[in-house]
Amino acid sequence: MVAKWKKPLIKHGKLTKYHYLVHYPKNLKLGKNFDIGSFTYINSKFGVQIDDYVQIGSHCSLYSSSTIDSKNGSIVLKKNCKIGTHSTIMPNVSVGENSMIGAYSFVTNHVPSNQLWYGVPAKFVRKLTKKEKENFRLFED
Repeated sequence: MVAKWKKPLIKHGKLTKYHYLVHYPKNLKLGKNFDIGSFTYINSKFGVQIDDYVQIGSHCSLYSSSTIDSKNGSIVLKKNCKIGTHSTIMPNVSVGENSMIGAYSFVTNHVPSNQLWYGVPAKFVRKLTKKEKENFRLFED
């Protein structure tokens, strides 16, 4: 459990004190008690929402705007979901409540709640058990 958690100060194009970087922070909606790993990049030009208790590993990339395929759209990471290290989330994607994305995954489709996905591109692996969902909660209210 993390005590006395506070949202970090986020400025456009500057590393936070936790060493992640956000472009267009005015379009970034943050819940409480989230954890974003070092060297993660968030492009929220078209909106990124990170709900309560979300955990994002280090070296991840969230792109609401893609120069590769010219897609633009919001990203929503729902309550208590987990994004494994070195993963990429592309525009127009939501990751459902309690879901997990395995390390080094490339997510281009919506991920329903309570599921494990991984790969390049990320694909459904299996549903998560109730015990798994409860055991991976980092924070308490």
